[in-house]
Amino acid sequence: MIKITLKDGSNMEVEQGTTILEVAKKISEGLARMATCGKVNGEVQDLRYKLEKDCELTIETFESSLEGKKAYWHTSSHILAQAVKRLFPNTKFAIGPAIDEGFYYDFDVEKPFSEEDKTKIEEEMKKIIKENIEIEKFVLPKEEAIKLMEGQIYKQELIRELPENEEISFYKQGDFTDLCAGPHLENTGKIKTIKILSSSGAYWRGSEKNKMLQRIYAISFPKASQLEEYLAKLEDAKNRDHRKIGKELELFMTHELVGSGLPMYLPNGATVRRLLERYIQDKEIALGYKHVYTPSMANVQLYKTSGHWDHYKEDMFPVMKMENEEIVLRPMNCPHHMLIYKNKMHSYRDLPIRIGELAHDFRYEASGSVCGLERVREMCQNDAHLFVRPDQIKEEFRKVVNLILSVYKDFGFKDYTFRLSLRDKENKEKYFDNDEMWEKAESQLREILKELNLNFYEAEGEAAFYGPKLDVQIKTAIGHDITISTCQLDFLLPERFELEYIGEDGKPHRPVVIHRAILGTLDRFISFLIEETKGAFPLWLSPIQVRILPIADKFVDYAKTVVEKLESKGIRVELDDRNEKIGYKIREAQLQKIPYMLIVGEKEQETNSVSVRSREQGDIGAVEVEKFIQEIEEKLNNK
Repeated sequence: MIKITLKDGSNMEVEQGTTILEVAKKISEGLARMATCGKVNGEVQDLRYKLEKDCELTIETFESSLEGKKAYWHTSSHILAQAVKRLFPNTKFAIGPAIDEGFYYDFDVEKPFSEEDKTKIEEEMKKIIKENIEIEKFVLPKEEAIKLMEGQIYKQELIRELPENEEISFYKQGDFTDLCAGPHLENTGKIKTIKILSSSGAYWRGSEKNKMLQRIYAISFPKASQLEEYLAKLEDAKNRDHRKIGKELELFMTHELVGSGLPMYLPNGATVRRLLERYIQDKEIALGYKHVYTPSMANVQLYKTSGHWDHYKEDMFPVMKMENEEIVLRPMNCPHHMLIYKNKMHSYRDLPIRIGELAHDFRYEASGSVCGLERVREMCQNDAHLFVRPDQIKEEFRKVVNLILSVYKDFGFKDYTFRLSLRDKENKEKYFDNDEMWEKAESQLREILKELNLNFYEAEGEAAFYGPKLDVQIKTAIGHDITISTCQLDFLLPERFELEYIGEDGKPHRPVVIHRAILGTLDRFISFLIEETKGAFPLWLSPIQVRILPIADKFVDYAKTVVEKLESKGIRVELDDRNEKIGYKIREAQLQKIPYMLIVGEKEQETNSVSVRSREQGDIGAVEVEKFIQEIEEKLNNK
């Protein structure tokens, strides 16, 4: 007998060789029906896995964890592949993994899948589920595995890369067998509802040097209601897509003659960006930041000195050779700020020195990964570098965290978490090689976060190459987890640039650098705001705050006097004097998310008033012009 320790800490004894599924049945039939995989001593295993010695066992379900969902979706990907094999027998199969939301499978077919093809595939998937086909696992030695996959060039390529003495696992369901490590459910009938979502081209192994395959994305759930909820979420995400809204509200545009990942801000979007720039700069200036401008390019030697060239050059644009210099577009501006600090000698009394910049940086993003404003090749970073004495680290870090919290409060952000991003000790090549420095930086940062009473979690492998950082992970309106603000502790760059200050003892000392970005990149921040608000920006940030709508041409002159009064108070106002019906003008203003519409006619002209219609409240009624201006100013002052 062997002893199994379950998730709740309880123990049970079972015979050696008992499978995870059999353990689930011993606990309850209900758990066995819902089980999708198990975790044995922390490692995900198939339900068929035999327990041979004492261990800790967690039985996962679709609802309990991402691993549980992925086992469900991995089985679903094989159902997709089996359906394609039945309908397109000459297909060559590549890979079909579960992902964080659903699954996909890559196929080598004669022509891209049409909408009609996808409908047929989905119907065939449903048939396979109804057939309730048993899923069997078996293993083969390498040569037999290659022979079994005869004609399947992608599978054979994967097999040949495996070690010679490795037993290679396969899963068979009826007329379909696939190379796979698992885990999988016991039969196809375990999948209850399934839906194809989209298809696209995808290079084999992600390299444009390889053949373009056809990828089908799909999703499955244990309940039909879950699929309905998911499709509703997708529809909401589609309606919130910042690229769609950005076009409708004339915020930004892209053009192939300019290039991928290089959006252009239109007047409305430029207004939003300008307001954000002023907002964050005013906050920083009030906290003692000094803003600078530095070039968007530099000599390659600058990045060799900083270490970026060794650790980051694959993400940089190619070098431009100019006379006796090699120039490159900068991926970040911290090296420039190091030189600004070094421009003159500093006393311990001068520190902390806070250097801020709205800096234009450039990243060599693949054309397939760029996306509207969210992922671009040129970005504007709300960046700053704080040069501090060691005894000032905690206080300055606290001030940065408080600034982050203040900004999030201003924008109403509530669903966010703090992540302590550490290096991956098993992959030190990604990071600057100095164990002592890393241990010091990570332990100090962890201590600071605890003293600040921040509820944080740790993530290995997410640090910058030069030091650990605090990332603020925020949930978007459509459920994505993204990083907005970061704050990094850096002992490396001061060393590489030989930065110094004269201490109270009259001797030179090294400062410590705190890198921080509050809004992150303005481009991504704006894309996030668009999707959060569906383009209905708060009043202070709306490109046009008020639109005046005269009901007839004879009231245009009065409308212009109202415009002048609003403009004199700094309110962004627009006059719609087109010869259109008032209902049409109102509907268009609503679609353009204008916060206030002021309708003027004979009655309003006679009483020096406006008929107010609010984006949120609808019709408010007649209000004197001066009173309306006063109310707007109060709202703007209390943003």
